[in-house]
Amino acid sequence: MNPSSLFEVRGLTGLALLVFAGVLFLILLISFRSRATVFCQYLKAMAGIELKPSQVRSVFKDRGKDGVREMFLDLIIKEDLRETGPLQIPKDVRAPKKS
Repeated sequence: MNPSSLFEVRGLTGLALLVFAGVLFLILLISFRSRATVFCQYLKAMAGIELKPSQVRSVFKDRGKDGVREMFLDLIIKEDLRETGPLQIPKDVRAPKKS
């Protein structure tokens, strides 16, 4: 058996398999390309924060996965503070001063 014969497309079955592999590859590319869009939709639905996918892509490109995570946490904290205001700590809950 010739190793180059493995890459030959013979008949309709081989062509169908090649087309199927191409469709799967296309779906994979689309899923990787749409990660930022899905993240922005999730953020809008869950926290009410609107972002553009280009902002997420630029943060990911500059700082990676950890940078996007930090941006997400900062936005959640800012949105929470905007809605509830600063956190008021009651005097009776504060830790006693050391002498």
